[in-house]
Amino acid sequence: MDNDLDQAKGRIKQAAGDLTDNDRLKQDGKTDETAGKAKEFLGDAKGKLDGAVDKVKDALHRDK
Repeated sequence: MDNDLDQAKGRIKQAAGDLTDNDRLKQDGKTDETAGKAKEFLGDAKGKLDGAVDKVKDALHRDK
């Protein structure tokens, strides 16, 4: 959820920077949006890794 908020905040900052011709605000917006996308990617990767670890654990417990 935080990643969605970061991405939205970034898009808003970029739009505000465009409207006011403020390059710093646009860059801050891009940074926020990129951070949100990175958090989303890492969260997805963590979820997949956790799922794979659980499958291995289940397989090991069945073999005992």
